[in-house]
Amino acid sequence: MKHPYEDIIDLPRPVSARHPRMPMANRAAQFSPFAALAGYEDAVQETARPTDGRVELSEEKKAALDQELRLLAEGAESAVFICFLPDGKKEGGAYAAVTGTVKRIDPVAGEVVLTGGRRIRIEDVVEIQR
Repeated sequence: MKHPYEDIIDLPRPVSARHPRMPMANRAAQFSPFAALAGYEDAVQETARPTDGRVELSEEKKAALDQELRLLAEGAESAVFICFLPDGKKEGGAYAAVTGTVKRIDPVAGEVVLTGGRRIRIEDVVEIQR
């Protein structure tokens, strides 16, 4: 049985007289991925990024934290504050440990001011470790 392309299989590749040969770098570029929706992949990754929800504290826990804050404000003692840091881009956030010494408590702003100038909202604090 004869192969259907047997008559042209050994012929040299045709070369165009009008169009110059494309460089290999340009040939490869035409097959690169195409992003029809600019920023779509970033939006999908941002949506998939996990965040934690804020934990609601009991009244007893709030009272214990308030007492702990009062003790820290009286004496310049270093402590670790476990607090909720809201996410700037979407709903939720993450819990993080912030270490510092209480400089003062600002009841008007509802913040704990640390010696380095860092401010922590009192409502975001869930635990204090000394």
